[in-house]
Amino acid sequence: MQIIELTGLPSSEPLLKNSLALLLKRCVDLGASIGFVTPFSELESSHYWDSVENELNQGGRILLLATENQQVMGTVQLSLCNKKNGQHRAEVEKLMVHPDARGLGIAGKLMHQVEALAKSRGRTLLILDTLTDSLAANLYLKLGFLRVGEIPDFALSTEGELEATCVFYKQLV
Repeated sequence: MQIIELTGLPSSEPLLKNSLALLLKRCVDLGASIGFVTPFSELESSHYWDSVENELNQGGRILLLATENQQVMGTVQLSLCNKKNGQHRAEVEKLMVHPDARGLGIAGKLMHQVEALAKSRGRTLLILDTLTDSLAANLYLKLGFLRVGEIPDFALSTEGELEATCVFYKQLV
């Protein structure tokens, strides 16, 4: 498996965009708490990646891809805070692993790489949030993130029900 850092999505790579759109749709359809509700179309997924491409091109976001045999197995994004008082921090967003590749350690590898990436960009604090009592929450705890607390009724689940989210942080040394 290879982890690739992208600071832009090459327009000459429509297969990559299509692969990302299908990954996102599959994860949402299976209940991933990553900001979308069902029904969720391939067109909506493509539009999301178009917006990510804009942020990548503006330098405020970095995308990591876990690939094997030229297939996208997982992704995670690092959103760099550009406020004058927050240039030491970044937010981890949209950690996704293809359902057929779960249990292979891909999420952990992506998270270790995103931490190294944040450090290389001078970031000393990572923040993230995820659905309370989820597999992702347990993963973040295992990776040394500290749970700040829980916000009730923070976001809609993929089925449209209000659910609580947990906020985590990790100081990088």
